[in-house]
Amino acid sequence: MQSKFIAHYRDFDQKKQSVNDHLKGVSDICQRLAGKVGMSEAGFILGLLHDFGKYSQQFQSYIQSATGILNPDDEAYVDANAIQGKIDHATAGAQWIWQRCNKSLIGQILAVCLASHHGGLLDCLQVDGKNGFLKRIDKDDTKTHLQECSAVADIKVVNELEKIISGSFFQNFSRQLERIYKFEQKEPNRIKHFRLGFFTRFLFGCLIDADRIDSADFGNPINRKLRPIKPIDWQIGINRLERKVSSFPSRNHIDTIRSEISTQCQKRAKDAQGIYTLTVPTGGGKTFASMRYALHHAKEHNLDHIIYIIPFTSI
Repeated sequence: MQSKFIAHYRDFDQKKQSVNDHLKGVSDICQRLAGKVGMSEAGFILGLLHDFGKYSQQFQSYIQSATGILNPDDEAYVDANAIQGKIDHATAGAQWIWQRCNKSLIGQILAVCLASHHGGLLDCLQVDGKNGFLKRIDKDDTKTHLQECSAVADIKVVNELEKIISGSFFQNFSRQLERIYKFEQKEPNRIKHFRLGFFTRFLFGCLIDADRIDSADFGNPINRKLRPIKPIDWQIGINRLERKVSSFPSRNHIDTIRSEISTQCQKRAKDAQGIYTLTVPTGGGKTFASMRYALHHAKEHNLDHIIYIIPFTSI
C-alpha cells in the first residue's frame, strides 16, 4: 500500500515520492558518505530524521494543494502560494534527536545539522550573545509538529531509529569525538573547537549531498542510471599517464632529474594516507609527477576521488 505521506511530486508523470521512501533514500546515501570517517550510524540517523516534519498534516496539506492532488473544494486544501517556505519541516527531527540524546553534545551536533539543512548552519552564538541553537530547538510544538509526526510516522522509520539509538550508537559516536577533540591533549581550546566544528560541517555536508542527490534522482530518474555503481578502475588512468610519461624524451640532465622526481612520487604512492608536500623548483615536472602519485595512491587505497587544485595565476 502506498503511503499517504508525500515528500515530492513529479509533474511529468504525476508520480509521488513518499516520505518513507525519501527518508530511506537519503539515509542510505548519507550513511555511505559519513562512513568515510567511521560515522555511518550518524549518517543513517540524519537521513531518517531530516524531513521528519513532512509527516505533519500542515505540510501534507501544503504539498498536496501545491501539486493539484487536493482541489479547492477539499477540506484540507490551503493556499500553497501564501504559505510557501513558511512551514517548518526540519526542526521536528532535530528536536527528536536532541531529546533522545539527553541534550548532550552528540545531540547538539546532529540536531544542528538537521535544523539547518534547508538554510545553512544555524548561527548558534548570535552577535547579541543569544543562543540561536536553543531558540530554534525550543520552538513550540504547534510550529514543529514533533508530537504529531512521531504518532503518525511510518512504523519502519520509527523502528529503524529506535533500533540504532538503542544499540552501540552513543559509544561509537563518543569514541569518535574523543579522537577528534583530543580532550587530554594540551593545545589551545580554539584548535579543539575548530576540529569539532569542522567535523560537524562534514556531517552537515553529508546530509546536504544525500538530500539533494535523492531529490534530484526522483525528479529526473535518468540521473540514477548515470551514477557509477562499481568502484572506479584507477588502472585505466594509470595506464594512460604511464604511456604519456614513458614517451617523454631524455635529452639532458634536467630531463633525467624530472624522471627521477616522477619515479619517486610513483613509489611513494604506496605510503599511508596523510598530508605530504612536494617541493620542486619550477620546471621540475610537478604536475605530471603529482598526478602520477595521485592515481597510484587512489588505487592503492581504493579511494573515490582525486581533487586537483592548481594556482593558474602563477603560470
